[in-house]
Amino acid sequence: MFKTPTAALATTLVLLLGGCTTPEPTQTASPTPPSSPTPAATTPPKPVTAPPEKPDPAINGEIEQYINKLAGRGYAREKQGVWIQSQDTLLANYNGTIPLSAASVTKMATTVAAIETFGPEHQFTTEIGINGTVKDGVLQGDLVVVGGEDPLFVWEEAIGLGNTINKLGIKQITGHLIITGKFYMNFEFDPLTSGELLQQGLNGKNWPAEAETQYQTMPPGTPRPQITINGGVKIIPTPPPNTKPIIRHFSQPLGKIVKLMNMYSNNYTAQMLADSIGGAKAVAEKAAAAAGVPPAEIQLINGSGLGEENRLSPRAACGLFLALERDLKPYNMTVADIAAIVGQDLGVLQTRTAINLGVVKTGTLNNVSSLAGLLPNQKYGFVCIAIINSGAGADAFRPEQDTILSQLLQQWGTVTTPPPELKPTPWQNGKTSGSQIIPTD
Repeated sequence: MFKTPTAALATTLVLLLGGCTTPEPTQTASPTPPSSPTPAATTPPKPVTAPPEKPDPAINGEIEQYINKLAGRGYAREKQGVWIQSQDTLLANYNGTIPLSAASVTKMATTVAAIETFGPEHQFTTEIGINGTVKDGVLQGDLVVVGGEDPLFVWEEAIGLGNTINKLGIKQITGHLIITGKFYMNFEFDPLTSGELLQQGLNGKNWPAEAETQYQTMPPGTPRPQITINGGVKIIPTPPPNTKPIIRHFSQPLGKIVKLMNMYSNNYTAQMLADSIGGAKAVAEKAAAAAGVPPAEIQLINGSGLGEENRLSPRAACGLFLALERDLKPYNMTVADIAAIVGQDLGVLQTRTAINLGVVKTGTLNNVSSLAGLLPNQKYGFVCIAIINSGAGADAFRPEQDTILSQLLQQWGTVTTPPPELKPTPWQNGKTSGSQIIPTD
């Protein structure tokens, strides 16, 4: 079901994300080591969604009119769902507890499961070692890369890593570039392809055009690494005996990874994160528990939303945003640090001006158009809303969604400044990706 991206598509995604990724620090940077996974809660969290009975009659009536309009155009009522709540108050419920095809709103389940598993400050670690001796700039042996499931290892990371290797005096490797563990580069799942891309990135004389482009986004004066690998790339299941660790490379913090994932709705990042958690089933279980909804309301076949078999109830979609808000408070973070802000962030939401300043995730498949998130307004501060529409020609749903949301926001009062709960924070405090030399005895 989930396919490895073609080289051309991977390149496009690299260029797309690269312009918004914090540049790789110089080789002297010392990133903070990854934080420990957040301990599992000893008691189930209190449900964050309101009871499904007795929605506000006036607002629920407007939603019924919205559904009637779609039904008049031939769309099946049973394939449409809406859930709206403010704090503990239910405002609207139409098929709100029925799991429906949710497209990329599914990524919010992956987001919540990842944050609850690792914590937003977690950094994935890729370890670099040598199997041999170094003399006069030549490693007589192999360079060994032990992958640590970093989903955002791209050209800039390879360039920074190459410069750190050069700093250790290594310019030529007589053996192989050995890849072991789960190592991804430029969103490639295949370890051989990822290894070949890394080999290119380590030698500034052999960069393809996209690497040159990404190099231009790095700090002026960043060196071009020069590492020649004579033996090519080799994939083995475990590191060779007597491999000596020399470098640890830390990823961007998880919070930034999922922010970029949600801004650009990156399917590859989502699937890599889901795999790191244990797969679609584990993501669904963690997400349902976090949102406090029955497991049947979150049904997943992958972590990205590709495939109409990925189903969320509108209540569950809202519950995921509300659970995320709860889970981030101990870190002094908000959902705006993790999901896209309409009108402020680049990415797939730039045209959804009807929900300006909302913190939202959308999804689109051939027959599905979905939207969920937190929308600021004067009356309630913010409301959580989820709309899931299914039927032929999904693009036709977007203007209808924008119309009903604009109608409701006009009634509640639009805002020019979001409430504190929907404002981003400086939570990273300089924490970024980078390579750290491992001290030797």
